[in-house]
Amino acid sequence: MMLAEIRFGTDGWRGLIAGDYTYGNVARCAKGLCDYLKGRGTAGQGLVVGYDTRFLSPEFAAVVAGVCAGEGGRVLLSDRAAPTPALSYNVLHCGAAGAVIITASHNPAVWNGFKFKPEYGGSATQEITDALEAAIAAVGPVDASEIDAALRVSRERVSSLVTDLEPSEPYLNQLAGLVDLDAIRGAGFRVVTDAMYGAGAGYLPRLLEGGATVVEELRGERNPAFPGMLQPEPIAPNLGELMARVPAAGASVGIALDGDADRVGIIDEGGRFVTTLDVFSLLAWYLLEEKGWRGSLIKGVTASQALNKMGGAYGVEVYETAVGFKHMGPRMGELDALMAGEESGGFAFRGHVPERDGILSGLYVLEYMAKSGKSVSELLENLFRQVGPHFYHRRDIEFDVADRERIRELVNDPDLQSLGRLAVVGSDSIDGRRLRFDDGWLAVRFSGTEPLLRIYAEAGSPERVGRLLDAAAEYLGV
Repeated sequence: MMLAEIRFGTDGWRGLIAGDYTYGNVARCAKGLCDYLKGRGTAGQGLVVGYDTRFLSPEFAAVVAGVCAGEGGRVLLSDRAAPTPALSYNVLHCGAAGAVIITASHNPAVWNGFKFKPEYGGSATQEITDALEAAIAAVGPVDASEIDAALRVSRERVSSLVTDLEPSEPYLNQLAGLVDLDAIRGAGFRVVTDAMYGAGAGYLPRLLEGGATVVEELRGERNPAFPGMLQPEPIAPNLGELMARVPAAGASVGIALDGDADRVGIIDEGGRFVTTLDVFSLLAWYLLEEKGWRGSLIKGVTASQALNKMGGAYGVEVYETAVGFKHMGPRMGELDALMAGEESGGFAFRGHVPERDGILSGLYVLEYMAKSGKSVSELLENLFRQVGPHFYHRRDIEFDVADRERIRELVNDPDLQSLGRLAVVGSDSIDGRRLRFDDGWLAVRFSGTEPLLRIYAEAGSPERVGRLLDAAAEYLGV
């Protein structure tokens, strides 16, 4: 029997439900993880197991819990769907050896995934995922009787090693210690949130209730089909309802969360989508300028050059890494960084888990508004006065797998001197390839979680961004 090859991308292993993503393969992942933890001598610390709102996520989590209990490990099984950052924080709160989170985050509905968060509550490093892949590869096939037994252990609590975990309270208390919730509640905002049918539903309304601020939540129920969107990713094409509702309701801001609530999307008071690069810059500026905090900034290669300007202005180092918190999280700990983030809308902050947190990101935006008395658009105007205008867009392109090497060769061509009649003045290959121009940059990389080619561009005008993206697509023949 040919076993599926389990590979961890930028954040966990993901596959098509009923394709590679099956009970059998999830059980193999769980067994391999148990072997890995036993080898490190940490299996006795217990394992947090949680899940999102996707199709069969609770059942896949039950398989993980049952398998791990069968291997002699203590399991804290979430009693409800929960955000990835909440489950990650519970690793620290419970002193666990790590967490398994059944989620495919922002991927389309037909996907699911297996994320592992080690004892520090952040994304697993490349070293850890390499070791996990090897441990999983050594696990043989898991038959139906083993899966049935694992499900029975979890559902009927046959083993005392599986206990319930209520994940929200410790996490909400943590956020209350990081953000001035009283200031936000007293500001009298009207906030519209979009949970995108995901695991973050109810969290922002619960945090902000009890004051003059009113919160309205869209798409807060569970619907594993994620209707009305290509995927539960908080980007403009998926947020039409939120963008229309904010001005219609006279709201101050719109806040969207992706499927597992580790990413955020912001809509200003006029219903305009704020690019993820601008949200990153706005949050960094708030921490540096308004709060007066100091510390390094860590950015993925596709984040804004405005951050580099900001670092120079405030005398803080700006470090660039490959995309993914498996690269950024460890750097946060090494540098005691102030903030880390990437183009996807995932941001992490000092004093919290070294992990993306869409809920905390949204709260910091609200706190900035409350403390400054300014709207999102006014805050952006102030930002642009400091760092100059920056415009950005990303295109995601499906491609034929057989075409991958041809595209890769073109991307890595060392003799590429211009694109769209614009001279290339520099390049790097930190992740994919990034080309620099006199006015902006363009990057091309293959997604680490989906079969997509991503093309990114930032420049001083929307026209220049479009020109770069068009030229790249024409050059690559996609």
